[in-house]
Amino acid sequence: MPEVLKAPLVVEFPFTRSLGPVQSAFLTGLRERVVLGVRTGDGRTLVPPVEYDPVTAEEIRDLVEVAPTGTVTTWAWNPAPRRDQPLDTPFAWVLVRLDGADTALLHALDAPGPDAVRTGMRVRVRWAGERTGAITDIACFEPYQDDPGTPDSDVPGNGSRGEAMPHTGEFEDPVTGTVAPARLDYTYSPGRAQSAYINALAENRNVGERCPSCRKVYVPPRGACPTCGVATLEQVEVGPHGTVTTFCIVNIKAKNLDIEVPYVYAHIALDGADLALHGRIGGIPYDQVRMGLRVEPVWTEGARHPDHYRPTGEPDADYDTYRELL
Repeated sequence: MPEVLKAPLVVEFPFTRSLGPVQSAFLTGLRERVVLGVRTGDGRTLVPPVEYDPVTAEEIRDLVEVAPTGTVTTWAWNPAPRRDQPLDTPFAWVLVRLDGADTALLHALDAPGPDAVRTGMRVRVRWAGERTGAITDIACFEPYQDDPGTPDSDVPGNGSRGEAMPHTGEFEDPVTGTVAPARLDYTYSPGRAQSAYINALAENRNVGERCPSCRKVYVPPRGACPTCGVATLEQVEVGPHGTVTTFCIVNIKAKNLDIEVPYVYAHIALDGADLALHGRIGGIPYDQVRMGLRVEPVWTEGARHPDHYRPTGEPDADYDTYRELL
């Protein structure tokens, strides 16, 4: 039985967004240990705040301050925290309706075990030691027992328990933007067609598959013809020479690629293929790359794919020979 190929892959990028007046006030407030919500036209207080009423879609900016204490409305135990989660020891994910709010905030609850968590329990915010204006300024929630001898007016952040107090939303040095890292870790396993393609690349060959109906040759193969919808089983070796059908000049250096800019990335139609694949063009000044340029792969020892493609010295291909592959 052939080896099943698989590889760990990571898709990661920083998501950067600017903040409007509501979100700016909310995140700046967290930095200052103040929890803000927003009041809707029908008198509900939403925490976290939103910029538009979820019922009427009207813009809302009526900011109010709620208490850092609240009640768990529902929860789920997390026995094995993952990277970048709020706590590195087992904890509970909880929805907490803060005193003065009508909606619940999702965060972590630091508790010794699931037996210590229940719906209806009282909790309070545990602030992070260093705060920057992000939701992580709330390090987590922790169990909290109201002191029956404490007057409502002494509850931090609240005029009286259950009542949200108006707030201007004005702070010094407000947070105007935020960067949230997005990351997806997964294991990719190619199917039969792509496994054959990858194994052929290890032998410095390009192998595609021919559709039994339209007779088109697809490289890389997909296992089925995207036009006819039928399985492709006949393997066809293509190339190694090919034609640049179109290209772009890259001027921004990627941090994980040791390639000096500018360089050219192109769609290349290998001889015998009916689908263009992409690859880097080298061995020629970037401003001399052109449509119709004839190229060949350059392999490095031990690589499973061509390092780049270089000119063959052949005359440029006639446009009519590749116009259907643009």
